[in-house]
Amino acid sequence: MKEEKASEPYILHKLAQLLGTEVTNNRLEIPKKYGQGYCIGYVFNKYIRMLIMNYELDEDLIVKDSDVNTPASTILFKFQNIFAETTVQAKVKKLKGHPSLKGHPSVLVATKSLSPDAVIAIHTNTSTINIEVDASYLNGLFDSREKSPVLKSLLQNTQPLLFEQLMYSSVQKIVDEILSESVDEAFKLFFLRVKTEELICRLLMELEKRDEKRLYDLNSRDINTLYKVKEEIIKHLEIPPVINTLADYAGMSPTKLKRLFKQIFGKSIFSYYQGFRMKEAAILLKNEKLSVSDVGYRLGFTNLSHFSKVFKEHMGLNPKQYSRC
Repeated sequence: MKEEKASEPYILHKLAQLLGTEVTNNRLEIPKKYGQGYCIGYVFNKYIRMLIMNYELDEDLIVKDSDVNTPASTILFKFQNIFAETTVQAKVKKLKGHPSLKGHPSVLVATKSLSPDAVIAIHTNTSTINIEVDASYLNGLFDSREKSPVLKSLLQNTQPLLFEQLMYSSVQKIVDEILSESVDEAFKLFFLRVKTEELICRLLMELEKRDEKRLYDLNSRDINTLYKVKEEIIKHLEIPPVINTLADYAGMSPTKLKRLFKQIFGKSIFSYYQGFRMKEAAILLKNEKLSVSDVGYRLGFTNLSHFSKVFKEHMGLNPKQYSRC
């Protein structure tokens, strides 16, 4: 790996050169003539580094990151949609008619062999936290004798694999602490490294719960197809997914579609759809202040008793109780 300056990733200085600016205390501010926002980077040790990117550029930049030639055992954790949405962004999304959950907080976990070029993406609109960790380092942090096939395959890091994990409140809390906790400079790197490792630990604990017995190699084409299928599912939450229709849309056999969807997203197609549907219902009840009947009918339920039952199974409360709490 290319030597990195004073705990700052090399890519940070490369980006600063392209934008005609400098990195100060691990932080790069985007010059106004190029856009707005910032990029922050830390190298905690030779096994783990983090980039916090929250910016909008007027146009895409092509940045060659010499650091992506990290050891082949590197695992990428990419946190998406974890920054608070601005009022302007929310208004634009509403005007465009985007479902409120299209930007749900999630984490992509990818092996190095899958897509090394995707580790550092410099696009016009980027709001992510990227954490790169060496798999051998992870193996030394916890008892590895009893691991699920999913965790074993991830830590062996010999297959091209990608997992998406929806974020839970416990994970979001750690992310919020990383982004906003005020810490004395003498302890900052120590604090951030501990929080980064806690974050990864929480995610590995969730991946450990997955029950796949065999994992299949992935390629970029299949991944792009599966994400198009996911978008098709959540675009029409009022219509239950039909496997054969989705398989035709994906150009895959129903068996392959179901197998790869569950491998990436951790749930069957219908379970994923129903979970998303109930999270959308929760947002419509709490944030949009819609009535239980309006939400139920909007999401395709013809029987409101059935809607209440499904909602309670996912959210722990019936819709009326949830809207009041």
